Amino acid sequence: MSQFTKWQDFQKPAASGRAQQVEELKLKVHARVIETLGPLLEDTNTSDADLRRAIADTIHKTIAEDALVLSGTERAELVREITDDALGYGPIDRFVKDPTISEIMCNGPHDVFVERDGRLVRSDAHFTDENHLRRVIERIVSEVGRRVDESTPMVDARLPDGSRVNAVVHPVAVGGPFLTIRKFSKVPLQISDLINFGTCTPAVAHFLDACVRGRLNCIISGGTGSGKTTLLNVLSSFVPPSERVVTVEDAKELRLQQEHVVAMETRPPNIEGTGEVTIRDLVRNSLRMRPDRIIVGECRGPEALDMLQAMNTGHDGSLTTIHCNSPRDALSRIETLVLMAGLDIPARGVKEQVSSALDLIVHVSRLRDGTRRITHVSEVAGMEGETIVLQDLYLFDFGMGVDADNKFVGRLKSTGIRPRFTDRLADQGIRLEGELFTLEPFVRRAGGGR
Repeated sequence: MSQFTKWQDFQKPAASGRAQQVEELKLKVHARVIETLGPLLEDTNTSDADLRRAIADTIHKTIAEDALVLSGTERAELVREITDDALGYGPIDRFVKDPTISEIMCNGPHDVFVERDGRLVRSDAHFTDENHLRRVIERIVSEVGRRVDESTPMVDARLPDGSRVNAVVHPVAVGGPFLTIRKFSKVPLQISDLINFGTCTPAVAHFLDACVRGRLNCIISGGTGSGKTTLLNVLSSFVPPSERVVTVEDAKELRLQQEHVVAMETRPPNIEGTGEVTIRDLVRNSLRMRPDRIIVGECRGPEALDMLQAMNTGHDGSLTTIHCNSPRDALSRIETLVLMAGLDIPARGVKEQVSSALDLIVHVSRLRDGTRRITHVSEVAGMEGETIVLQDLYLFDFGMGVDADNKFVGRLKSTGIRPRFTDRLADQGIRLEGELFTLEPFVRRAGGGR
């Protein structure tokens, strides 16, 4: 007998005859529901409860006409799947409603992964075929007035609850379509939640509160999925309710608690390729809307220049996020984005703009144990020669190691440095107690370094 396994042995086992019959019945029932209730499903005047009742009745009638006998469990599962597909988001509808799941990733119709407690897990959900997944994507993007097709194969959208959606279809998606949904808590997180999660300490929370109330310009930096938008939402809750805030985003995700908030989001070009409204257009327009503060969901292009200009022209206390690996990388990336604006600005001029506009960089990371932690709180302390000076006020102590569950036990610790903007805050009646900057020893690992 050969020691090599036949390639056929690696294939997934064929569905049993019973499973195949159930699948065929499911397709038949789904087609009957669409045929019978099609107009009713689009009727906005019909309540959700009435729709679900009508769908269930149609399903039970169709099942009764079929020769295949289903168990109670199979029948309930069939009703749930068909109802979710007709009214919700198909196989992933239960994940969208599950508060313990923070991300849903569909790598084609048959590979659905979810993130729970910071860990990626392969789910048992799957779509019937590519067309099934494509219909769900089109339902999502149509709800916010966007489209996805061969001429516009990539789209950013959002669900009614504010969850962020990205979809990629043919011809860009090889083996797709691909769908990624990043969910946000239905109840906006407060700073107390971040403290309980270990994202920051009470001292750092008090410090950030003072910085936002004192109208310092802050950037939240970090990698994908590190919690930048969540932290931005929390920091924005420190903005006094008497101030007018204008938010600018690609797809609306921020949920500010204040009463005086004006939210704007971009618009993609129409089918003729015209009518696009970019982040940069919105940032420029926001300057004419008498904002006290401007909050940009994310700087990822030439709008970084307009954001710096706003910060340098009286809109103190503005906030934004940026993708990068460290606070130092954040400065380099901002300089690069400013140069993308196409203006002939010398490198030193860009650096001076950046050092003058920014006061604080808060860096968040998703650690290998799945937790999101603030790892750096750094002050932008001006320039020395051709270099922008950064001084770390708080750092995460990785040297404290991990516990029995492989979770990091470290926390943010003060470096003992008092920020240079302490006097600026004091002039506004905001006092930073000396205890906030008490030097704490860092645990150093063998081999050296923090």
